[in-house]
This record gives sequence, C-alpha cells and structure tokens, in this order.
Amino acid sequence: MARSRAWIDSNFRKILRQPSEILSFRDHTRPCYITKGQPRLQAMPGNVSQSAEDYLERIHELIETKGSAHVADIAQSLNVGQPSVTSMVQKLADAGYLRYEKYRSLTLTDEGRAVAERIRDRHVVLAGFFTLFGLDDETQARDIEGIEHHLSPDTLDTLADLTQFFRENPEALAKFQSTRNNGSSD
Repeated sequence: MARSRAWIDSNFRKILRQPSEILSFRDHTRPCYITKGQPRLQAMPGNVSQSAEDYLERIHELIETKGSAHVADIAQSLNVGQPSVTSMVQKLADAGYLRYEKYRSLTLTDEGRAVAERIRDRHVVLAGFFTLFGLDDETQARDIEGIEHHLSPDTLDTLADLTQFFRENPEALAKFQSTRNNGSSD
C-alpha cells in the first residue's frame, strides 16, 4: 500500500522527535516507545521469514483500513491464491502471531501486532529518506519492498538520522542534490 507524501512526512516527524518521547501515529492507537540508548527500530526475530513479515504487515494494514482482515482480502491485496494465504495464516497462528478461525476475520496477537508495527516503522523511515530525493511513490514502494527485510537496525537508524539531518539542514540537501545532478562537487 503506497502512502501519500503528507502521511509519510507527518508520521516520519513523529518517529524522529526526542528520543525519550512517547510517540503515536494519528491512525494507530498503540504508542511506539523509543527510549534513549535503545535502537529506535528493532530487527525481526530470527524465526520470522520475509514472507511472514509481508503477511503480518498486510494483515495489520487491512485491520487498520477496513477494520478486519479475511483470507480473501489478503489474497487479493498480495495477488496470491487463497490456499497460499490460508497455509501462511495457519503457520502464523501456530507461531502465535495471530488468531485464525476458518471463515472468520483474523486478529493479531500482541506479538504479531508488534512485528507488524516494526515493519510499518521501517517503511516510514525508508519512505521519509527516499522522499527527500524526490523519488516517486511507485519507485519508493518497489524499492522499500525490495530492501526493507535486509537492513539491520543500525542501518535503519543511520538512515533515520541522515533524513533528520537533511530535514534540519536543507542547504546540505540542496548542495547534495546539486552535486548529484551536476555530477561535480564544489
């Protein structure tokens, strides 16, 4: 799901406020706690696959936007067959990430919601970074999906810091963009 630039900008700023501040997203009810000295973004547990992360992310988005998530909705939004979704949903339920009853809407457990929210936070950081450089929403979405599962928490924190630096120092961003566009440096 591609987010609008306004949504990304608004929510990105909320992530990058003072390190000890409790943060909340306008369309999320659960606050995101960031404390000084701890990584802002956490790596996924080793037993959560990239595919499982994608499913949890999509289930969370559907619950937030539609109020519920069903196998058919997930299949349609991920462009996969319902039997594949059912299989993954059963695995996620067995692993304790969600509650699943056949023909009913899915609900995330606290652990599943935490994983989905960390994925959302990674998206916000990466989208905020790519937005600085004028990348269109489609390119951002494709690139974020391609790299989000492969970046360490330290790399994500560095990108968040770099984004914050460029936002606070627009002249540095302009110089970088000028250098990049001209192929030379001053």
